[in-house]
Amino acid sequence: MAAQSLLAAGRTAPPGRIAHSLHGHFLRPGDVTAPTDLTVSTIRDGGSFSTRSVVAEQHGAAVFTLTASFQTPEDGWQHQLPELDAPAPEELPPLEEVAAAADGRVRQWLDWLAERHAFDFRFAGDLPRLAAERGEPAAPRQGFWLRSREPLPDEPLAQSCGVAYASDMLLLGTSLAPHATAVGAPGVAAASLDHAVWFHEPVRIDQWLFFDQQSSWAGGGRTLCRGRLFDRAGRLVATVAQEGMIRRRPR
Repeated sequence: MAAQSLLAAGRTAPPGRIAHSLHGHFLRPGDVTAPTDLTVSTIRDGGSFSTRSVVAEQHGAAVFTLTASFQTPEDGWQHQLPELDAPAPEELPPLEEVAAAADGRVRQWLDWLAERHAFDFRFAGDLPRLAAERGEPAAPRQGFWLRSREPLPDEPLAQSCGVAYASDMLLLGTSLAPHATAVGAPGVAAASLDHAVWFHEPVRIDQWLFFDQQSSWAGGGRTLCRGRLFDRAGRLVATVAQEGMIRRRPR
């Protein structure tokens, strides 16, 4: 929904302006079988920045809202913290190999990622889901390389939309690792509430990006998760933040 809304917003921005941020709110569960109507409103077109709002509707009701900002590229001071600290994707086992060594619900989940997902993954370190399957808590953090299985157009907006699509991938699961459970496990209700992405550098989602994810807080049925996306050169290309709902579901 975020990627579709960003694409619609970007099509109305002045030529040459690229997406630098989006903020979205998930209002109702989406229906993947239903068409989505996107209404774009122009909030402002300034000398350097343009702002758009988008309302996504299904079955006559709003399910998602987005505010996106676009900027004309310019030069400026540069710095970044932190630096990338991860093995290269070629040094990590393919997802199919990781799945073959797993069993139970983790094996089913990994098979789904490998066979039906639009992205290729290379996980660095232990998977929190493996610990959850053993009933063991784990640190609220994980990292992995990902890239789209198919090439995307060179257009910056298309690449940014691909990043937006991937930006909540597995993110909410970090919040459940300390509690020895996972998204989709029995007794767990989890959903995204709001989501933000800041695009720092030109980026290609059809080339390897490292996604460093962590959950910094949980309480009151909610959690805050953050992520950083790095390219192979170690540039911080995007930052992600998401508030989610995590609840115990009566069995």
